[in-house]
Amino acid sequence: MTFHQDMRRLVLGHGAINNAYLTRFRAGNVSDREFREFAIEFYNFARFFPRILISQLVNTEDEQVADELTKVLYSELGDGQSRHRHELLYRDFLRSAGVDIHDAMTRPMLPSTRSYIEGMERLYSDGNHTRALGASFGLENMAITMWDHLIPGLTQLKNTRYPQMDITYFTFHRELESSHEEAMEHAVEAVQCAAQAGLSDGDKEDFRTGVTAVLDYLEGFWMGLERQTFPDKARHPTYHHAA
Repeated sequence: MTFHQDMRRLVLGHGAINNAYLTRFRAGNVSDREFREFAIEFYNFARFFPRILISQLVNTEDEQVADELTKVLYSELGDGQSRHRHELLYRDFLRSAGVDIHDAMTRPMLPSTRSYIEGMERLYSDGNHTRALGASFGLENMAITMWDHLIPGLTQLKNTRYPQMDITYFTFHRELESSHEEAMEHAVEAVQCAAQAGLSDGDKEDFRTGVTAVLDYLEGFWMGLERQTFPDKARHPTYHHAA
């Protein structure tokens, strides 16, 4: 098994995309209150992710890696078409679900959401570039599975309760994710080539640490939403993971 395959297996088996909240959401088994909370809390990811990507880009020494990160950032900003900027697509989703944009932007984040956003920013801007790349790899490689949980649930909610809902943000991302995964694969290849003999054992461990850390934060985000409905559930054990 190659290192890339090993890391993919780690991502796809993680609780960030295998958890009770996503299982319920995929079936559309969420109340109107839960749906509104999801819509607002996830908006924090949609609007801050470009800033997080920039923090990684400006701290990346390897120019080939920077090229791949630029492709992902350019995609987030709409590939040169301002109306396709992903955060604006998410605003369309919020409006269609009856959520006021001002309310979504000003409501304090749940502690678990803040931990996720701030944790991602620390990881992506980490001076250890291999660990930062691992975090980016983890996020991009879990994304297809995440969308494949969210889109069926949103479709169910649209068909039963929110006929006006615009889910373009989610379906558009699902279509793009293969290119984002490819960009991360190329970035890893570039780092391995630059090392000539491949990544050292230490570099591999740093990369794995970045992968695990970002996924731990994401799992904490989902379980933070789950605890809003089931407050007696045990806290995620890695919720305060140190970056």
